[in-house]
Amino acid sequence: MYTIQANPSGTRCLEISEENLATIEKYGLFRHLIDSNGIVDESVLDKLKLNIRSLIASQEEDSKDLLDLCIDVIYHNNMKAFGLQQLIKLYLEWLSSQETIEE
Repeated sequence: MYTIQANPSGTRCLEISEENLATIEKYGLFRHLIDSNGIVDESVLDKLKLNIRSLIASQEEDSKDLLDLCIDVIYHNNMKAFGLQQLIKLYLEWLSSQETIEE
């Protein structure tokens, strides 16, 4: 389990599991998400929510992993743009550690 800060003051946090990070990787949820300006704001979070909603609607098989990610992280009351930025940083760190393990 990982913990990310959900707001700048640090009063709210979110718990992120290995399964959540693996789901993000499996579906490539962060690919092409952020515009060229590199700013993570509420519109980026809304775009992610719409992308996930579309994926769930188009899935023919069970999408429990996506639903769990939504419930635990993406649609959590504390998730705002700052939290998404922290989640992206955590994901990139996790991804590089996964590549190191595979080597």
